Amino acid sequence: MIDHIGFPVSDYERSKAFYLKALAPLAYVLVMEVKQDGDEHPAAGFGANGKPDFWIGGEGGLDKPLHVAIVAKDRATVDAFYKAAIAAGGRDNGAPGIRAHYHPNYYGAFVLDPDGHNIEAVCHSPS
Repeated sequence: MIDHIGFPVSDYERSKAFYLKALAPLAYVLVMEVKQDGDEHPAAGFGANGKPDFWIGGEGGLDKPLHVAIVAKDRATVDAFYKAAIAAGGRDNGAPGIRAHYHPNYYGAFVLDPDGHNIEAVCHSPS
């Protein structure tokens, strides 16, 4: 199951304004904005019922990879995904761990696939 998806945009503010209006009939609102570690540009997470699952970000960042996150049943599965993806030739883009800037139980791992797309496994459950 897909947990969330994100993609780069050429003009963050313009895209954010577009999606605020375009997604409103779907009951999607701006749930949060965050800055990634080492990234000066924000990302906007849209969703329904308080869960952001549709992300845009990175002004001028069309050269950035697509981001897809897949739900893992537990943290051990996130760890197993990371190890398997690295063994299969993926490149590290964030070892398994807590990402508290999303929420206190956000446990994810990030790997770049052979085309440079950011593939993540994430578990939202504590421990």
